[in-house]
Amino acid sequence: MYFIDVQGTLISDADKSPIAGSREFIDMLNAKKTPYMIVTNNTKKASSDFYSFLASEGFNFSFDKYLDPLMLLESRVDKASVAAYGAQEFIKTLVSMGYTLNYENPKTVLIAIKEDFSADEYAQMIDFLLGGAKLVGMHETSIYAKKNKRYPGVGAILKMLSFATSVSYEVVGKPSDAFYTEALKRLQEQNSEASFEKITMISDDVKGDLGGAKALGMKTIFVTSGKYKTAQEIVPFLDEDAKPDFVYKNMEDILKSHPLERV
Repeated sequence: MYFIDVQGTLISDADKSPIAGSREFIDMLNAKKTPYMIVTNNTKKASSDFYSFLASEGFNFSFDKYLDPLMLLESRVDKASVAAYGAQEFIKTLVSMGYTLNYENPKTVLIAIKEDFSADEYAQMIDFLLGGAKLVGMHETSIYAKKNKRYPGVGAILKMLSFATSVSYEVVGKPSDAFYTEALKRLQEQNSEASFEKITMISDDVKGDLGGAKALGMKTIFVTSGKYKTAQEIVPFLDEDAKPDFVYKNMEDILKSHPLERV
């Protein structure tokens, strides 16, 4: 049974094209009738739109095997009075979902990702948080990769703001327990015996996605097709209990080398 990340794992961070072996891996799971969920931290496109994009790229899975943070957002964050920060696509999606934006006295500071946050935006976030607003991240990624550059991810920004203000934060998407629990609930609709201990999580985010997965008892596969160029950039510096169980170059490498029947 599998949870499978998207950006940097199934599709390239550079141009959103399918990564070698990614479509074939999904086809293999379908052929073997292996239970799986596609779990992405997509926040830029509406859930149905991003699913449709993946389908147009040749990924053959039904929408009931797809989960992103936007699908949990309404149960986690009140729609009234939100100061939202992230890419313009994210802001537009929030408005289309009925969220009321407030950059004067918001109840919630909601953060997604973009590569060009300004110092003034950080200053505004800090003022809102010190004024009593709640801090929520759409996910907790460690690094955001775009156009061959790597930026602090939402997780890094959340930790910076928490350190600056002593305000704790909540996370909607990966690697929050709530997100993985919802993904497990949906996986159990495919196989009632599904449990975290029977799941292998595949992702390019070894600190965010895979760290949270390991803490819940999942096996983890780290692919270096996304945020990190090699395992040596990050794995030696992780705590022993946070290190991935397996490391592969990409999904094609997993298909060729991994003992899938024993996972």
